Amino acid sequence: MLLAALTVGLVLICLVAAGTGQVHVSPAEVLGSVLHRLGLPIGPLPGAVQGENALWVVRFPRVSLAVVVGASLGCAGALMQGVFGNPLAEPGVIGVSSGAAVGAAATIVTGISTLGGWTVAAAAFVTGLLTTLLVYAMSRADGRTEVVTLVLTGIAVNAVAGAVLGLLMFFGDADAVRAIAFWQLGSLAQATWGSVAVTLPCAVVGIGAALAAAGRLDLLALGERPAQHLGVPVERLRIVMITVTALLAASAVAFTGIISFVGLVVPHLIRLVTGPGHRVLIPASALGGAIIVVAADLAARTLVDYQELPLGVLTAVVGGPCFFWLLRRTRSRAGGWA
Repeated sequence: MLLAALTVGLVLICLVAAGTGQVHVSPAEVLGSVLHRLGLPIGPLPGAVQGENALWVVRFPRVSLAVVVGASLGCAGALMQGVFGNPLAEPGVIGVSSGAAVGAAATIVTGISTLGGWTVAAAAFVTGLLTTLLVYAMSRADGRTEVVTLVLTGIAVNAVAGAVLGLLMFFGDADAVRAIAFWQLGSLAQATWGSVAVTLPCAVVGIGAALAAAGRLDLLALGERPAQHLGVPVERLRIVMITVTALLAASAVAFTGIISFVGLVVPHLIRLVTGPGHRVLIPASALGGAIIVVAADLAARTLVDYQELPLGVLTAVVGGPCFFWLLRRTRSRAGGWA
């Protein structure tokens, strides 16, 4: 029932988001336009040609990218929390997003285009993966990963990544500076069907791999030793899931910039409703993340007339207090960090 409700909510928010803007298109006309493109002559079409063009050239690519990015971040957050065994883990908090942004920014500044349209995404993936592995290695002590070490290591990595981004902005030209500033603020303003085509396969592969590992993640929640006795290869599972998380987060960062706290807040809220079972948690987190990003992007481009607020700023404004609440909640449950 939860998955069905989230799916309906996602469809409704997408219809509203696609029709909202300087050229208003009603939800019925948005749905009619989609159905006509699918060969089903059902429903009304936008009354003006500019409405049809606005839908298929500007808004549908943007909404589609928001759905893919939100689903990737939500799933990546659920995976990372399952792998590390705590509700404070999130790609942005532990530095994978900023690390991926450094790789993408370095590609922009140097002008490398070896892989064509995949170059930026590939660079973001590699640096995001390396950052995740570094944080994981530094956070691990005596065979387990501590929450405090994980968070503090992520803070340090984010600080270093911010310094590297600053250096790249210093040595880059005006176009590179604008592009890196786009990364730091986060936005869907440059969404195209091409970016959707690059990001969607990464999301499909990542979410599919996460669903395939859902049962083993449930066993891992029992503890490392019980999971090993039940036949789960713990270290190999963690490495594979970290790679999947890096793929999801890096592909999202590659075209939108840093969008923080989606992977932290959404899985936690879903877990409060459904419990810790990953067979429902992972798809529900993907749907919830998609809803949050689509809604946040709608707010970013409509709250201020003729101006667009940075998407990453909006998600941080909401996610920051939620992170503080989770931090205090986790500390009180553990009886203090000591």
